[in-house]
Amino acid sequence: MRTWLKRTFIGIFGVSLLAGGLAACSHQRHHGYFGDRTTEAERAEKRAHMVDKASRKLDLDAAQKAKLTVLADTIEAQRKAMKASGGDAHDEVKAVLAGTQFDRAKAQSLVDAKTTAMRSASPAVINAAADFYDSLKPEQQQKVREVLDRWGHHRGGRG
Repeated sequence: MRTWLKRTFIGIFGVSLLAGGLAACSHQRHHGYFGDRTTEAERAEKRAHMVDKASRKLDLDAAQKAKLTVLADTIEAQRKAMKASGGDAHDEVKAVLAGTQFDRAKAQSLVDAKTTAMRSASPAVINAAADFYDSLKPEQQQKVREVLDRWGHHRGGRG
């Protein structure tokens, strides 16, 4: 494949990734879930509420609830790692688009930083998710699958 064509595809992919990240960040702030405007205490309260709600819906025992809490805390730690890998997403995208030309090097460094942060934190998230899911009874696992199926249709049919 020609060099200019490869660069074009990489540029389009980078812009799509940055735009998607920006859209996701703006959505989070709008609804107040884990956005930049929430304090650590508010995020912890929201996590606890989500764990309690899931525990009630799935009828979790104490050990399962503890594993769900570990999963929620691990996801929060990954969120912090992603946040620490760069500044405000809106400002980062503005910096890429600040000049008369798209700053490809800046865009690539943003993608690299987020990818590295995601890659380093993912094994812990996967292990916590597996520990929680494997601790569920078959009927609880079925409920999780049903909720995910409904959520995918609610969110535009992705999945």
